[in-house]
Amino acid sequence: MTPRLFVRRRDGRIEVKLNDAGREVVRVAVRRVVAAEHDLDDEWNATLNGPIDPSRDQDDPLLTLARQHDMNSNAELALLTIDETFLSDGEAWAWLSTLQVALRATASEHGLVSDERMSAADEAVLAEVKNLQILLFAIADVV
Repeated sequence: MTPRLFVRRRDGRIEVKLNDAGREVVRVAVRRVVAAEHDLDDEWNATLNGPIDPSRDQDDPLLTLARQHDMNSNAELALLTIDETFLSDGEAWAWLSTLQVALRATASEHGLVSDERMSAADEAVLAEVKNLQILLFAIADVV
């Protein structure tokens, strides 16, 4: 049985049971998202603000602005709560959404768009992707 990384307590809070290495994975990903939000030249910037489904709202600046605001707020909240032992639902959601953005940006940055590209990827990149996926599934399980 694998240890649970996040546990919902009876009082509603979510306990973070990450070790130092796990928190460092979150810290690096969240800091990278926050940095990319403010640096137009960052490789991740275009990925951060693009629509998930470009056919739905790519020409709607109001939806793009709303998405950017939500992402900024979530990433900054995740950054503020990285060292917390317990998270509220809103804080856990901020972690989840920020890690999703980090995973998407990592995949885009390394061109991981097919099984062939994944199998040809560097082991360090695959480890980063796998760690983000593990964290996402673990936190999604309690949110």
